[in-house]
Amino acid sequence: MKELPASYAEYLAQQSERVQYAVRPVLQQSAADELHGVRVTYNTGATGHQAHIDETLPYGVVFEDID
Repeated sequence: MKELPASYAEYLAQQSERVQYAVRPVLQQSAADELHGVRVTYNTGATGHQAHIDETLPYGVVFEDID
């Protein structure tokens, strides 16, 4: 498994364990491909934080958004 870039590791270090659990797999997928960044959305409902690879973001960027 590839090591996460510093920007992803720093993002995770600032998050709660629950957010880390939800977001880490997508960060790892992005790091494996090294093509695109990750958009993290937050929904105040039951789904909470979700992440997906975003082709509009450069690799290494984590962008938080409200869903």
